[in-house]
Amino acid sequence: MCEERNEEVRGSTTIVEILRRYPNGEAAALMSRLSWPCAHCGGAYHEPLTMAAKRHRNSPRAVLEAFRALEQTNGPTEEQVNVAAVKHRDRHAEH
Repeated sequence: MCEERNEEVRGSTTIVEILRRYPNGEAAALMSRLSWPCAHCGGAYHEPLTMAAKRHRNSPRAVLEAFRALEQTNGPTEEQVNVAAVKHRDRHAEH
């Protein structure tokens, strides 16, 4: 079921829901700026936004703020996108 536009984007909002929510491509463009191939991934149907952020080594909080900012007239600011796009070290790679 597609999420209503008047409901705030949550961490549990799936990639498909966010893409449907912005049919003019705003969410897909933001995913591209974050270097996420999620718009083309078969796993995106059930993957929540925060899980995608973790999978792509981005801060879930910063990503959520950037996607929530799509509701603003000018979308997310450059600073919001830059903060969300930062890749964090994978803590499990050292083990």
